[in-house]
Amino acid sequence: MTQEQLQASRCAGCGIPLHSEDPKKPGFVPASSLDKEEAICQRCFRIKHYSEASSVTVDQDEFLKLLGGIASTNSLVVHIVDLFDFQGSLISGLQRFVGNNPVLLVVNKIDLLPPVTNWNRLRNWVQKQASEEGLKVVDVVLCSARRNIGFDRVVEAVNSLRQNKDVYVVGATNVGKSTLINRLISDYSDLKRELTVSRYPGTTLDAVHIPLDDGKSIIDTPGIVYSWRMSEIIPRKDLAALLPDKPLKPLTYQLNEKQTLFFGGLARFDFVEGERQSFTAYLSSGLPVHRTKLERADELYEQHRGVMLSPPSLEDLESMPAWTRHRLRIPANSKQDIFISGIGWIQTNGKTGATVDVHAPRGIKVMLRESIL
Repeated sequence: MTQEQLQASRCAGCGIPLHSEDPKKPGFVPASSLDKEEAICQRCFRIKHYSEASSVTVDQDEFLKLLGGIASTNSLVVHIVDLFDFQGSLISGLQRFVGNNPVLLVVNKIDLLPPVTNWNRLRNWVQKQASEEGLKVVDVVLCSARRNIGFDRVVEAVNSLRQNKDVYVVGATNVGKSTLINRLISDYSDLKRELTVSRYPGTTLDAVHIPLDDGKSIIDTPGIVYSWRMSEIIPRKDLAALLPDKPLKPLTYQLNEKQTLFFGGLARFDFVEGERQSFTAYLSSGLPVHRTKLERADELYEQHRGVMLSPPSLEDLESMPAWTRHRLRIPANSKQDIFISGIGWIQTNGKTGATVDVHAPRGIKVMLRESIL
C-alpha cells in the first residue's frame, strides 16, 4: 500500500485516517501492517490485543473540536489533572463543552507531596481552584498512578457516578490518562467485542470507544497539548530533569531584596522588593538551583546559560522562545504560591508582602495562587 493509499484508508477499529509517519499522532500504523486488508491503528491494536490504551496527542484546536460533541450526549466526564502542574493541565474551558454532564476530577501524582499533607484540605483546595477556573465538579478523587494509590477510589467513583452512561476520559499530556483507562478496561470491559468509532462533525479526529460489559463505552480522547506548559516546549531528553518521580523536597531560601534564583536555564526568580523573608521552592530534584545577586543576574545568564545554567543545553536554547518577565505583587499576610507551569511552584512565607519578577520562556503560564500546602 502506498502512502497515498494509506492516507485515504481508515482504521478498522476506530475509523481514524491511517498514516505511518509519527507514532505519537492519532492513526499511526507500523509500515509492516500496511498491506493488511483491515489495518487498525497502533492505539486500537494495543487496546484490542493487550487491553492497554496508549497515549496519542493533539493540539488545542483539534481537541476542542472533539469536545464539541460531548454536551449532546448523556455521559460521565472524567477529567484527569496533574497535581504538580495543576493550573497547567486543567482544561478550564471544559464546562462549556460538556453541558450538563457530570465531571469527576481525578487529581494524579499526589505521591509527590509530603506524607503529612492534610488530604481533606488538599481536596478543598482543588475544588476551589477548579471553581475559580469555571469548572463545576461533582467529586474530586486524589490518586497516584505511579504508586497505584487511590485507584480503587477512582473506580468506585466512576461506578457510582456512571449510572449506565458512557465515560469520556479527558486530560492533557503526561497526566496519567492512559494508566486510568487501562485500569478501567481491566475492571469493566469485555474486549472480545470490536472497538467502535465516534465521529464528530467538523473534525477528522476520532475518539476510540472501548466497549463495556453493559453496552456502554469508555471513550478515550487524545491528550491535549498545551503550549503554556514547560514540559511541552523543552527537548524530550530534558523531561527527566523537569518532571519529578519522587516526593518533592522543599528548598527554602532566606532572601534579601535584589537577590535572584535560577532554575537551571529554564526560569529565573528575582526578589525585587520587600523585607528579608523566606521562599520555598517545590520542584524536581533534577533541576539545579543557582543563587546570585540581581545586579549580576543578566551577566551570569549570558556567561553560563546552557552549561552551568541547564537544562536546556546551549544548542537547544536556540529553538526555545525568548524569556519574558512577569511582575507579581504578593500581598502582606497571605500565603501564596508563585506557580510556573511545568517547573513547580515557590511558596511565599513573608508577612510583609513582596514584589517579585519571574522570567520564563514566552507563553509559559506564570501566576499567583493560594498556597497548595
